[in-house]
Amino acid sequence: MAHALKIPEHNGPLILSYMDRNGKIAIEQVANGFGMSKGQLAQTAGLARETLYRSERSATVKTQGRLREMLEIISRVTDWAGGKEQAMAWYRAQPLPAFGGRTAEALVKDGKAAAVRDYLDHMAVGGFA
Repeated sequence: MAHALKIPEHNGPLILSYMDRNGKIAIEQVANGFGMSKGQLAQTAGLARETLYRSERSATVKTQGRLREMLEIISRVTDWAGGKEQAMAWYRAQPLPAFGGRTAEALVKDGKAAAVRDYLDHMAVGGFA
C-alpha cells in the first residue's frame, strides 16, 4: 500500500498532505485524517462504497478526480472554518444560498465542483453569497 507524503498542512494546501509519492490521493490516509471509514468517505465524495475498497477502482481517474475536488474545496475553507474537521463539517452540512441551499457536498456529487470553487473565489474577494 502506498504511503502518503508527510507534508505539514501549513506549508501548502491540505490536499498535498494526502497524496502518495505517485501523486494519487492516499484513500486510507484521507479516511483516517477525517476520522471516517472508507465507506463514509465514499459517501461523502459521492462514490460507491466498493470503489474505495478495491485498489483498481480507487486509482481510476474518476475516483481520484472526485476525491481531489472534495479535498480542494475543503482545503480552501480550512483556515476560515477553524480547521480541517470544521471545514469537512461545512462541506457536508452548510447550505449555500447561491445554490438554492444545497451543500458543497451535494454540488460536488453532481459534478459541480467548479461552481463551488468559483463561488469560494467570489466570496474570498468580498463578494456576496
